[in-house]
Amino acid sequence: MTPAAASPQRDSTIILLACAAFVSGAALRIGDPLIPRFAADFAVTPGMAGRVIYAFSIAYGLMQLVYGPLGDRYGKPMLICIALFGGAFAAAASALAPRFEILVGGRIVWGMAAAGIIPLGMAWIGDRVPYERRQATLARFLTGTLSGMMAGQLVGGLFGDTAAGWRGAFLTMAVVYAVVGLLLLRHVRQAAGATGPPVGTGATQSYGQRIAAVLRVRWAHVVLFAVLAEGIFLFGPLAYMPAYLHHRHGVSLSTAAALMMLWAGGGLLYALAARRLVGALGERRMVWLGGVLMGAGVIAWWISPLWVLAGPIALLVGFGTYLYHNTLQTHATQMAPTVRGTAVALFAFCLFGGQALGVLLAGITIDRVGFAPMLAVAAVALTLSGLALAHALRRREQAQKPQ
Repeated sequence: MTPAAASPQRDSTIILLACAAFVSGAALRIGDPLIPRFAADFAVTPGMAGRVIYAFSIAYGLMQLVYGPLGDRYGKPMLICIALFGGAFAAAASALAPRFEILVGGRIVWGMAAAGIIPLGMAWIGDRVPYERRQATLARFLTGTLSGMMAGQLVGGLFGDTAAGWRGAFLTMAVVYAVVGLLLLRHVRQAAGATGPPVGTGATQSYGQRIAAVLRVRWAHVVLFAVLAEGIFLFGPLAYMPAYLHHRHGVSLSTAAALMMLWAGGGLLYALAARRLVGALGERRMVWLGGVLMGAGVIAWWISPLWVLAGPIALLVGFGTYLYHNTLQTHATQMAPTVRGTAVALFAFCLFGGQALGVLLAGITIDRVGFAPMLAVAAVALTLSGLALAHALRRREQAQKPQ
């Protein structure tokens, strides 16, 4: 197949992968505005209700260690189809849970299924798109994830204020998962050999050899540690922001969710401008500015006296997040090209493992001492993360310059 002939096929695959990422992004955030409903319906504390969020994240992170090597060996789009159908089943089962413990168990299964969507989509793009065009292409893929996060926040908030509640929200997710899975499966079957795994050494290596091949790369340690910090100090506290706005300002869950939805809107602004930003700022300035915007935004959420300002602040935090995050995930796709699926899977494992830990720690902090300490620690840590990563990128650039 010639490159010209392959390009339309590749582009249509990216569009469908972005649709799959939309569903996965919605699943990641749909539970956040529903935390007060989980707490009320099952008579548990908000911190305990957060188990519905971090159980999903733990399962999502751990399953990366399974999906990544499988994607390298058997092909990524077909595994994404399987993950979508698994997500449909798990979302429906979660919606029917009669007790809180069963709901948490359903979310664990849901997280296990959903884990095979976004990271494998990123790895497929890494296989097919040259590095110089990859950040812009990943930004296109990112629009699916971010649109899904926005929709998840909004749908979760809207259902949270209705009689249907979280059960209605999860059943809606089950239907959307199934529809996207059917569309992608049809496309994969028609594409046949065009979407199979690329030829490379990763296809013949054992599981342990693939993991070791990534961990032998020193730069991979920096990327993985940076995304772990992002998961703990950004995505952990972010899960409680609708509950924070509801608690502090007395706004409805749907209003709080709509305000926080603008966080993903900031990411979409980044995605639309990514090509120009990469050329104008370069990676070092992007992650430095991203860290500053995230840290300053969290402080602004903390001290702002007006609930209406939470939306514009979320927009800036989202923009800063993806200045930082998309640079990281672009490096993740290049850490170990021969086992790219495994490399991206380890990246996602650290991100969602960090998120699970962050939600757990944030929930404990909120239950014991309130929201303020959680926000203060997050603001400092996010700012330092951006500065530290910018410094690491500078040292790497200097080391790669010819002597």
